[in-house]
Amino acid sequence: MSDPTLPAGSPQPPERLSYWHLWTDDDGVSRQTLCQLPDFLMGVLGPGDSPQWSLDLIKVGNSFLTELPVGWTASWHMNHVPKWIFVLRGSWSVESMDGQRQVFGPGEFSFGGDQGCMAGADGRIGHLSAQVGDEPCLQLIIQRNDDVWSGARPGVFS
Repeated sequence: MSDPTLPAGSPQPPERLSYWHLWTDDDGVSRQTLCQLPDFLMGVLGPGDSPQWSLDLIKVGNSFLTELPVGWTASWHMNHVPKWIFVLRGSWSVESMDGQRQVFGPGEFSFGGDQGCMAGADGRIGHLSAQVGDEPCLQLIIQRNDDVWSGARPGVFS
């Protein structure tokens, strides 16, 4: 779909990206909701750069790579801090307390914001995650160093 506000011949913005948002409801149950990020904006990243489409995700925080070996699983747990999780290679799954299970492969990403969950009668809290398939899962993790994303509900980044 073309953007009529751009001059004729301008490159069109990329499609809006979808992501799965893991969150905690008012009853302390983790859930997953499909959301969209806002539109990309045209701009330059630095002096002398050519204009390009970009979307700021973080201004204050850190990022790191992590690899889940084949067969890796985690017990039920909450993310200690809210974070974006991008799959670069391989696959992994996330199951929330409401029973929804999502599998993420290369190029897919999610937001982990299940802080504040309350353990259910079955002892489950937060989410269950595991590597999927016969290839390790390489992930890029991006998180903030403050509480701005804590308690973020689905759609807050739209």
